[in-house]
Amino acid sequence: MISYNDKLWLPAIFSFHRADTVRRLAPWLIAMLVYTQVVAVVVLEVHHLTGPADWSNVAQMHSLLGFVISTLLVFRTNTAYDRWYEGRRQWGQLVNSSRSLALKLAALLTSPVERAAFRDLIPAVAAALALHLRGGADPEGERVGGEGADGQSDASATAGRHEPNYLIGQLFARLHALRRAGHFTETELLLLNPELTIFSDIVGACERIRNTPIPYSYSSFLKKFIVIYCLTLPFGYVMSLHYWVVPVVTFIFYVLASLEQIAEEIEDPFGLDANDLPTDEIAAGIRRVVGETLG
Repeated sequence: MISYNDKLWLPAIFSFHRADTVRRLAPWLIAMLVYTQVVAVVVLEVHHLTGPADWSNVAQMHSLLGFVISTLLVFRTNTAYDRWYEGRRQWGQLVNSSRSLALKLAALLTSPVERAAFRDLIPAVAAALALHLRGGADPEGERVGGEGADGQSDASATAGRHEPNYLIGQLFARLHALRRAGHFTETELLLLNPELTIFSDIVGACERIRNTPIPYSYSSFLKKFIVIYCLTLPFGYVMSLHYWVVPVVTFIFYVLASLEQIAEEIEDPFGLDANDLPTDEIAAGIRRVVGETLG
């Protein structure tokens, strides 16, 4: 995720980060510029040779459709941002629950061995969830496993295993083993249960966001609408703008297509794109806080 100062205008205006839509849309922008230039030359030449042409109906069509396309884009970006923010809210809850569980265990556990085991297991849930949500893509190449209930490292986990669920299960198993060994009372075990339940709920909520994309028909229709709208723009305004229609139409296409590009990027907030959630940093923060609490 890009860190920036939202109060500084000049860096935002003149910097072109790799996430900027200008870079990704460059081929489309060049194609639209060339297309509009060709339309302008043909229409203006035909106008001079054959007399005035009435393009007022095309301009009126764009006036009517402008409200429709703006409404669709507002809905598209709002829906994508809602998914992004919901993902951030779930990871914020994961931070709070991990901290809360570590604080409770720090008060209940006296064995250095058991404290070390939970110091490894609790943050391993967040690290495993980050990898799971992006299909196992790990840019850091770090181990995400912890120690299982038997004290053995699970770094060499079975391929295809649901790692977050496995680690949550290991937390349950270890806590119940400590209860049977007399380290906890039944009441104290119940005190620890809400955090483990929240872990499982967070995994399910994040999977729901990742596995439920915007319906293809809606996304496909909006892309077609933007392209057709911009392809017909030169015909409606070339007679009034003349060759200024080339930069104007190209800029309009840039604005509309950029909104769609931004929505595409943030609707899946768990990947490795520049504007996705910093799940690796959040997981590292959980490991640091839990390590300090159970150290």
